Amino acid sequence: MHMTAAGKWRPPLWLVLGGALAVTLALSYAGLVALRYLGPEIGFRRAALLLGAGIALATLVLALLLARLLLRPITALAQAARAIRHGAPPAPLDHYGTQELRALGASVLDMGRVLQNREATIRSFTDHVTHELKTPVSAIAAAAELLAEGDLAPEDRRLLDQISGANRQMQAQLAALRAVAAAREPAFQGQTDLDSMAPALRAAHPGLALQIAGGTVALPLSAAGLRVVLDQLLGNAARHGAGTVRLTATPGRLVVTDDGPGVSPGNRDRIFAPFFTTARDTGGTGMGLTIARNVMQAHGGEISLLPDGPGASFDLRFPD
Repeated sequence: MHMTAAGKWRPPLWLVLGGALAVTLALSYAGLVALRYLGPEIGFRRAALLLGAGIALATLVLALLLARLLLRPITALAQAARAIRHGAPPAPLDHYGTQELRALGASVLDMGRVLQNREATIRSFTDHVTHELKTPVSAIAAAAELLAEGDLAPEDRRLLDQISGANRQMQAQLAALRAVAAAREPAFQGQTDLDSMAPALRAAHPGLALQIAGGTVALPLSAAGLRVVLDQLLGNAARHGAGTVRLTATPGRLVVTDDGPGVSPGNRDRIFAPFFTTARDTGGTGMGLTIARNVMQAHGGEISLLPDGPGASFDLRFPD
């Protein structure tokens, strides 16, 4: 016997399923027996109609009971899972049903709570690290600017240029870390299409010729969220020498293909790894594709590299 904290008894799943099967068999057997004895008394046609109505009513009651104990809590759990995925805090379910469904619901809610706490911890740690490093990095930049105004020997000037370049790289990495942490927050709910985003994308990436197919297809990510992903992909394409990028949208999918040199076979398995880049000299931080992947995953989607060439081709898949 299982009681909840409020003292409400919940049947085990085996009892619900076993009871449903037993009632179904009992109704069938009782109908045959009743028809055998009622038929000669009131007529087989009338007895069949009466028994059919009784069995239908009993079946309806059984169906309502199963819906209450199984369908309703499963539906409530699915709704809670969708809400957690969209950033809502885990909340107790209104309906739990059987003991097993109650345990499952509690486990799902606890898992959602743990994952949200983990994301908050990562964001807090990232904010702390970037804040602590911001002061010394700014101090180095200020010192480098002061030194640059002086009369330096050529070798000292080269060293100062290296210090300034390293400082800019550190600032870019810190900004990328903040962007990665922010990208994992599911805050870009909604939908958009490529036609509405095209003017802003062309203005942000004037060195690329954008070709758009399926521009009116609704993609299940807000314009701000999709802009984060596409800015990373288009920025990568430009840094690697691409001149044209084609965006092809179909329901639930977006393919982004450029005419650059593509990704070498040795790098294909590493391009989504944090801090991996082959364009550090041209401003690459190695976090662009990580940010794009985080945004997609935080909203139930995925991004992958397609084998098609000769340029780089990325496949963005959105949830149904």
